[in-house]
Amino acid sequence: MRVIKLTAIGIIMAASTLVLSACATTADPGNTGDTGTETVELTWWHNATSDPLKGVWEQVAKEFENDHPGVKITVTGYQNEDLQRTLIPQALLAGGDAAPDVFMVWPGGEVRSQVQAGYLKDLTTSAASSLSKLGSSINPWQVDGKQYGVPYTFGIEGFWYNKNLFEEAGIAQVPTTLPELNDAVAKLKAINVAPIAVGAKDLWPAGHWWYQFALASCSVETLESAIPQLDFSDPCWVEAGTLLKEFVDTKPFQDGWLATSAQTGADSSAGLVANGNAGMELMGHWNSGKIGELAPGGVVPEFVGWFPMVSVPGAAGLPGIAMGGGDGWGVYKDAPDVAVELVAYIVSDDVQKRFAETGSGIPTNPAGTSGLTDVNLKMVADGLADATYVQLWLDSALGPDFGSPLNQAVVDLMAGKGTPESVVKALEDTAAKQ
Repeated sequence: MRVIKLTAIGIIMAASTLVLSACATTADPGNTGDTGTETVELTWWHNATSDPLKGVWEQVAKEFENDHPGVKITVTGYQNEDLQRTLIPQALLAGGDAAPDVFMVWPGGEVRSQVQAGYLKDLTTSAASSLSKLGSSINPWQVDGKQYGVPYTFGIEGFWYNKNLFEEAGIAQVPTTLPELNDAVAKLKAINVAPIAVGAKDLWPAGHWWYQFALASCSVETLESAIPQLDFSDPCWVEAGTLLKEFVDTKPFQDGWLATSAQTGADSSAGLVANGNAGMELMGHWNSGKIGELAPGGVVPEFVGWFPMVSVPGAAGLPGIAMGGGDGWGVYKDAPDVAVELVAYIVSDDVQKRFAETGSGIPTNPAGTSGLTDVNLKMVADGLADATYVQLWLDSALGPDFGSPLNQAVVDLMAGKGTPESVVKALEDTAAKQ
């Protein structure tokens, strides 16, 4: 497996100042709070809004407080889209006490933008011991050779599917090519089941369909040159939209897919799979935990399985290529030094094992993989190991300015309001503003 580090130029989105409750440090920034007379208050923001992961993070905060007398942590979970697109950008722009001390940082263009804006603490030396355990997964959080984020999970995208519905529809083997996927869609329709769930209301889940067809259409050489240079002149980018349009014309998605959210409630795309109302969903490695949260009883149903994205015969893309990424922790530039110790604890052997046990993702610390009990996550881990090349999520690789216009253009194409060329134009127009 080869994990690449892509760079892109982007700036943090402009946002109005939002006053948020955050850290108030009453001790010297370098004080770890062990004097017994002063208090260091830390804020930690993450995207776990329900158990089991929410409870794990709360327990981790308590453990750290117990081991660091004088440190008080306020740990808060927010919905992922709100956290990434609104809360963190606005808090960092406001700065000072509005900025959290430890927060999620996404790789590629997003971490580069935050570094260019001067928001992040350089962790190259201070977190070196933890980073040394995580292998090549740390690369997408590097900027100009320095480390600005510590990843705690990394995986690839694939299909989460209902094995019972596949059997009922007469699908003997999971699809490995686009024609086989089209055949599976037809067979699921024949038993009156929504073949594929997609949460297009959130834009990015639909956007990922175009991303995957771009990986199928473009050579690795094109990906490695076009993305950092923001050059979308290769015809493969238009071909990606053409392939997507042809696929959407087969009507593979559930009724109302344009108004469906990805991860909120039983009627979300993840909820449709969790409750047996859709055959499959294309989604990242975190989806096992999300399906478990939304399923009856709060556990991943036994009927859930996983398989990698299908290939497109005759296309220029590298067979076996995968798209993926992960989540990491960043530390605000003015955060107390003990915040780095908190990040180190979050990716420690024991905590990474407990993270794996929640089914919320694949840990980056190899010592944590023994906690993987979800057979599908083990399959994702195997898929990651078997991938011929791993491309970072395209919106992450390009940077935060690209996500919204690109994903909106993809949704417009899928809804019949755009063309393959209009998706490329959205990329080119955004690039022209950089």
